[in-house]
Amino acid sequence: MADSFTLPLRPNLEKSDRPDTLPVEIAQINEQWGGFRDVNEEVLLAKLAEEEERGGPLDSDEDGDKKEMDTTERREELYKRRAEITQFAMASHMETMFALDFISLLLSKHAPRQAETSMSAFLKQVAPVGSLNSEVVHPPPKPDSVNKDISTVSRGWRIQNFNSAANKLLGAASRLEKEVEAETKYWNSVLAIKDKGWKVCRLPRERQSLGVQYGFMEATPVFRDRGLASLRRGNDGSLVLDQGLVPSGSRFVRVRVKRGSRITGCTKPPGASSNDAESIEQRILQARDSVFEDELFHELVREARAIASCGVTTRQNLIQIPAADDLEILLDLVDTNDESVHTEQESSQDDVVLANGVAHSIRILLSFAHRQNLHRRTQVPLPLTPKRRPNPEYHLLRPALAYLQHISEARYLESFVHDIVTTLRSSGFQVPEFTAQMFSNWNLPHHHSSPNALEGLVASSLKPIESVFQGNLLTPNSVFTVRMRTNMSFPPFGTHYDVSFDLPSVPDLKSPGNLSLREEVEAAVAHLLLLDVVMKISSVEADEEKKTEPDTPAKRWWDPIYPHMGELLLAYDHPEKHKKLRIVLSRDQLSLETYLVRCIDGIGIGAAEGRSQHTETKTWKLQQSPGGLNQQSSAMDFVTAEAST
Repeated sequence: MADSFTLPLRPNLEKSDRPDTLPVEIAQINEQWGGFRDVNEEVLLAKLAEEEERGGPLDSDEDGDKKEMDTTERREELYKRRAEITQFAMASHMETMFALDFISLLLSKHAPRQAETSMSAFLKQVAPVGSLNSEVVHPPPKPDSVNKDISTVSRGWRIQNFNSAANKLLGAASRLEKEVEAETKYWNSVLAIKDKGWKVCRLPRERQSLGVQYGFMEATPVFRDRGLASLRRGNDGSLVLDQGLVPSGSRFVRVRVKRGSRITGCTKPPGASSNDAESIEQRILQARDSVFEDELFHELVREARAIASCGVTTRQNLIQIPAADDLEILLDLVDTNDESVHTEQESSQDDVVLANGVAHSIRILLSFAHRQNLHRRTQVPLPLTPKRRPNPEYHLLRPALAYLQHISEARYLESFVHDIVTTLRSSGFQVPEFTAQMFSNWNLPHHHSSPNALEGLVASSLKPIESVFQGNLLTPNSVFTVRMRTNMSFPPFGTHYDVSFDLPSVPDLKSPGNLSLREEVEAAVAHLLLLDVVMKISSVEADEEKKTEPDTPAKRWWDPIYPHMGELLLAYDHPEKHKKLRIVLSRDQLSLETYLVRCIDGIGIGAAEGRSQHTETKTWKLQQSPGGLNQQSSAMDFVTAEAST
């Protein structure tokens, strides 16, 4: 039966719609024929003939070789195959029942009740219950030599297993010792960082990891969150500072001083820190400084955009501050390893000091802003409102800009007053010294001042800066005061002047008050000194009258007819013989000119004077040396000589 019928269990093979690729066909040929070396035409022809003898090729179509069976033959073949399948199933069932009866009869010796439930009726009739039993047959005893060999092999295996276990225990102990050493080194480093004052805490999103807080808690949220780094443990137990996505390089805000087209002063980067595992504190300091410098430049850019009306410009990574006429301050954020930072340039010592001063001031002011944020946070909070509270910019550039602008204007005004006073002294006038009180509203603390006093000093630098120039004039009880005030914190920005006079000889003279331009201040001071010179010359007559006897006839003297124009008149009996003295005072020279006035009233002004062509002129310039006063007459000698002719 088994030879006449086989039950196929393989799936039907269907031809693929697409032919196999060349690599697949080559692989099939290698698998079937063992390569192309033994394949030739004769072998292929022999293979085809062999397949034809066995009934044709496997993949040939049977329609060309065999005739189709009719319907009756196909039905008979189907019935025959079904009967064979049924016979196979019945035989399998009988064999299974025989096996079940055998197991049931064997178990009936020990559990008859349970075994009877699975025994067939035929078995119960032919074989009584419990008639089949099983016994354990002991093997024959082994020789002593075999037992000795088995014992030796067993002992060898045990020794080998013991050695393996000992090696594993020793390896685990060494690994544990290294792990303990690494953990000890790690925790000692963490404790050393904590003992030095750094705040060690858990990471917000990784509670199982430790971190160090090196940033500033009062900074803006962006830079405050960047001030926390995780403390990872290296393979050898060293402490690794993991800053996440923050750049590992250090940066700083560079301050440069530019005069004209040349850089004359520049700040240097801080000392470079080591990247070794032993200098973890240096890396924490470097990370703290980098975060501080990033926040500093961020706040500088914000403030520069807010005070763009004052001439401050921002271009990409550069801030330009016009400090004076030809002076400009440049601020940018650069890497400490940048080659341009370490390039030596021609610099001026004063400008280097100025650049360092600006760099220190902006950093101190940012720290002061952090302190003010802490003070506000510790106070009672304001009531909740639906409106969003403003976030004003820190005043970092404005104090420096106000200082530079104020010192520039103060030096210019001081040099102007000094030059014009020196010009008057070169002509023989004994002008008293003037005083300059720079930064009069700043109260500098003592050496051992409290922190509150230091904070008050920094707070005073945020206020408007004031300087006062005072001086006495030639005439008695005559003084002038110029008060400068530079404000960059709130409008109006810039430097403003308050010019006040006290000239008793000109009672109708009023002070100009507040001025905004230096040219206006120059004109006001020059005009005041001109009036003072005119009044000084005219007051000589009164002094002479006091010294002369009462019976002596009075001399003719200069009368200030147009003091605001610097003109004095020497009157005669005949109107056409009147002589006029004109005084012109500027920063670098004093000029006296006398001429005759030919007009009806003898006074005249401008073109109505009818002045004569014959004039006497005397000029004193600023460049004259003090020894030159002995070689020429003074202004009063010239005035006296002209009055006597």
